Amino acid sequence: MERSEKWDRLQDDCDLLVIGGGATGLGIALDAATRGLRTVLVEAGDFAQATSSRATKLVHGGVRYLANGQIHLVYEALRERRVMLRNAPHLVHPLGFVTPAYRWLDLPFYGTGLKIYDVLAGRSSLGTTHLLSAQKTADAVPGINLVGLKGSVQYFDGQFDDARFALALARTAEDHGAVVLNYVRCTRLVQKNSRTGGAILQDVETGRETEIAARVVINAGGIFLDSVRQMDDPRCKPLLKASRGTHIVVSGEVLGGSSALMIPKTRDGRLIFAIPWMGKCVIGTTDIPVDSVAMEPGHSQDEITFLMETISPFLARPITHADILSLFSGLRPLVTGHAASTAKLSREHHISASTGGLITIAGGKWTTYRRMAQDTLDFAARNGLLQMRHCKTETISLHGAPAAAVSDDPLMRYGTDAAAIQYLQQQHPEWSAPLHPRLPFTAAEVIFAAREEMARTVEDVLSRRMRALLLDAHAAVACSGRVAGLLAAELAKDDLWCKSQEQAFTQLATQFYAI
Repeated sequence: MERSEKWDRLQDDCDLLVIGGGATGLGIALDAATRGLRTVLVEAGDFAQATSSRATKLVHGGVRYLANGQIHLVYEALRERRVMLRNAPHLVHPLGFVTPAYRWLDLPFYGTGLKIYDVLAGRSSLGTTHLLSAQKTADAVPGINLVGLKGSVQYFDGQFDDARFALALARTAEDHGAVVLNYVRCTRLVQKNSRTGGAILQDVETGRETEIAARVVINAGGIFLDSVRQMDDPRCKPLLKASRGTHIVVSGEVLGGSSALMIPKTRDGRLIFAIPWMGKCVIGTTDIPVDSVAMEPGHSQDEITFLMETISPFLARPITHADILSLFSGLRPLVTGHAASTAKLSREHHISASTGGLITIAGGKWTTYRRMAQDTLDFAARNGLLQMRHCKTETISLHGAPAAAVSDDPLMRYGTDAAAIQYLQQQHPEWSAPLHPRLPFTAAEVIFAAREEMARTVEDVLSRRMRALLLDAHAAVACSGRVAGLLAAELAKDDLWCKSQEQAFTQLATQFYAI
């Protein structure tokens, strides 16, 4: 469906209007559509542009939450992890993690804790936790520091591409009849008989506005949800406290294998991971309280130094600033509490309704997005705002899900849509070459992103449809001009648009450089 057709459909009344196109909002849209509800979702920017594309790329139960005693959260997340892997095998896969021990006592200590993780997983287990000798550890992670290494504990969790998983949710919701639009902003909530009964929506690209009526409005604004709550009640107190998590990206040769490192003890109390991802190594994350929210929260040199100093003792070759190909930061929308630090605030979700009926869903984590969506719609039904209908998403495959994933397929992240990319490359051989020698992405993928994946900007393509900006920021900038030209041809834009897009992307990319 063309964007203009989707906009025209906003003139119709709907059962449910979802504000926010991150993991939570998209999960709600899919759940609602599969329950037979007339559903509309709008996102002021691009899908998953903020927190939901800045994750550590893990689908996990949360080893840290186990240490904090949040057993029920870990139990739920481990089951949801299995659902994500089953419903999107092209985007989620098991990953082995090595926890190195440089003291003999660490082996039984780490092993016991991670065995409990296994027990909680039960039939949802992705692999059995076991001890590795120093040599077996080196086989799993060739880049590990062998000096004093006694062995390790290996356990298994899941890994995914967060931004593309969010896109799959959006497309699956559309497949089931939802209207899903990016770059559409809610500028005002509409009150009818003292109840929130719709919203004024503005197309960010054109400035045109429309009013939509909805039986129920759900605020899934993520880090921006308090601003939506204030539209409903200017006197409401903030619900969220945000913290910044920063990651650095280096060459995959730093680890040298297909297993990840998990470092359980750091000076700020967090776990640090070094994870192979799309041929690179992602290292993170930090936990820094922030006073305000922003789409691009930036980072500090202290965070970069902390990550390098924390991971380097475990590597055969310590990393330096020169090794960093890119870095990215995101804000966690944590529900306010009385913990001493944001690292200890709960990742459990919070659902509430205002006196006017606006439903807000806050907190949570990527792995439990589906359960958060189910709980939100069930909450609306229990409060008489919607008819109670059975949730179906536990067994609904996401858009593109193949019968079985092919791990060595370079287009595996597209699932069954890979055939469409290959067809474009066959029809236009000039679209089959990499956009840049250091990136695995082609022009055909840019065309597909514009035609089928709702990409509207160079950033949409290079940051989220492809993950070029996160993998190698300088290489992404180098090919941004060509991407702008390809997009312009698809979206009927002129040369001025191309230049402004290239300039905007180049400016954005400076925040991904390790200066």
